[in-house]
Amino acid sequence: MDTHNKNHESTQNHEHHHPSNNQKLLFISFLIISVFMIVEAIGGFLSHSLTLLSDAGHMLSDAVSLGLSFIAMVVSARASANTNKTFGYKRFEILAALFNGVLLLIISLVIIIEAISRLRVPQSVASSEMLFIASIGLVVNIVVAGLLIHGEKEENLNIRSAFLHVLGDLLGSVGAIVASLMIMWFGWVIADPIASILVSLIILKSGWGVTRQSVNILMEAKPENLDLEEVRSRILQLNGVQGLHDLHIWTITSGFYSLSCHLTVSDGVDRDQILTQVEQLLADYHLEHSTIQIENSHYAECRSDCAHQKHG
Repeated sequence: MDTHNKNHESTQNHEHHHPSNNQKLLFISFLIISVFMIVEAIGGFLSHSLTLLSDAGHMLSDAVSLGLSFIAMVVSARASANTNKTFGYKRFEILAALFNGVLLLIISLVIIIEAISRLRVPQSVASSEMLFIASIGLVVNIVVAGLLIHGEKEENLNIRSAFLHVLGDLLGSVGAIVASLMIMWFGWVIADPIASILVSLIILKSGWGVTRQSVNILMEAKPENLDLEEVRSRILQLNGVQGLHDLHIWTITSGFYSLSCHLTVSDGVDRDQILTQVEQLLADYHLEHSTIQIENSHYAECRSDCAHQKHG
């Protein structure tokens, strides 16, 4: 019995994602964050502020993550597919995003532990220096966040993770400003570790979100924004389609989805026409890379995951 296979690949450049623009934004952000990270670390050390030191530590993770994200995007965009890596290095940026997410989790937990110890044994803080440096940090983070918000952060996991890093820094600067004012006006030295804990909890939540999404992509889970049953239902409504099985949808890298499935069709139907209709339907979901195997209702030689499923 004939088996009709069709592989349809979208163009690899994905022009609607503007990769060069994302790379430029990441590189500029990396330079700005790296410079101010050094300034804030020195200021935190001199003022004995845990909030500034924790924010500097977060900025260090930002600098590392932004640098890795930039490298990942360059590598994944330029490295072509080969016989060993048939999708090239597109997953490299997902690995970088996973590293960024885990780094956020680790830094947040370290800061929380240190803040708890400072709550038990409060330390004096130079509030004026802390306020000055935190105010500069706020301006710097607003500038960098403004740059990254012009990237495709909803579609590109690297841009999103970088934006969340910077957003955490921005909140850290706000926390440092509030804490310095509390110390300056009321002498509440515990405001410093309390602000650190609050900011760390926010960073922890962001880090968990990036880590979870990265792991889902690496585990080839269904994209969160796609309804698998809706796709299945629409395909089954096409004239001539009798059944659909062995359906898989996964993400290769940010914004690049892939699908494979087996279609059971009626005898005598125009398979090319059905294939065209299915691909047009899948384009509505940005599923532009698809592998579709077409079988008739009597085909019983399937050797894939559907080997124990009933056709039709």
